[in-house]
Amino acid sequence: MIDNLPPLREVIQRHGLSARKSLGQNFLLDLNLTAKIARAAGDLSNADVLEIGPGPGGLTRGLLASGARKVVVIEKDERCIPALEEISDAYPGRLVIVQGDALEIDVSHHLNTPVKIAANLPYNVGTALLTNWLDPPEWPPFWESLTLMFQREVAERIVAKPGSKAYGRLSILAEWRSEAHIVMDLPPQAFTPPPKVRSAVVHLKARPEPLYPANPAILRTVVAKAFQQRRKMLRASLKSYDDIERKLEAAGIDPKARAETIDLERFCALARQLDT
Repeated sequence: MIDNLPPLREVIQRHGLSARKSLGQNFLLDLNLTAKIARAAGDLSNADVLEIGPGPGGLTRGLLASGARKVVVIEKDERCIPALEEISDAYPGRLVIVQGDALEIDVSHHLNTPVKIAANLPYNVGTALLTNWLDPPEWPPFWESLTLMFQREVAERIVAKPGSKAYGRLSILAEWRSEAHIVMDLPPQAFTPPPKVRSAVVHLKARPEPLYPANPAILRTVVAKAFQQRRKMLRASLKSYDDIERKLEAAGIDPKARAETIDLERFCALARQLDT
């Protein structure tokens, strides 16, 4: 037991917290696993932690027990708030509970640097939240690291390298602005209810500055166009740009190449060619 609070199964039963598919909920009830995820986030003793979708609070308890200075949780499901308030009572002054949609709420006024984000993300909003965190208006971002659980397929897309089927827009964005690694695998039976897919935890550490120079808006657009029809040659998928064959060659890219074979450095070189 990581604290003196009751087991999560008891908490869920007492508060009637059946997982809702509409909210992408799959509860992780093993407190040993939630503590392991909290440890994957690194030293929390001098950090505020933002958690999205805490549900009954398994990871929340792991983060607090690991010594997080403060944990700020955003929970859309109002049914979970009483369970989270019990955790708050057990850790006075260290848990801030915000009820609402993480895609719409700004909780920056609750957080003091350094900030780490750790979450068992709801499957239906995980990729959108990650993209928002990796693509803010200014860099470096407000966070120092992200320790996030995704479907294994999404985790593989985040860390994929050129030439693999998983390589794409998410891989490029993650590598450009962070160092990303899969740090943990979880089978379906670790969750209630068990999802149909495996899950994985990815740890992303923010780079002080992007790996290669490029205009973020141009890089974002050219990568999106390139991967929209990933089997097409780049000279075809990027034909809307003027003089694209010459610019591809100037960036060190064969115009007949396909997006999935082009590494981040050359995509950034192409973004610079298009920014003239």
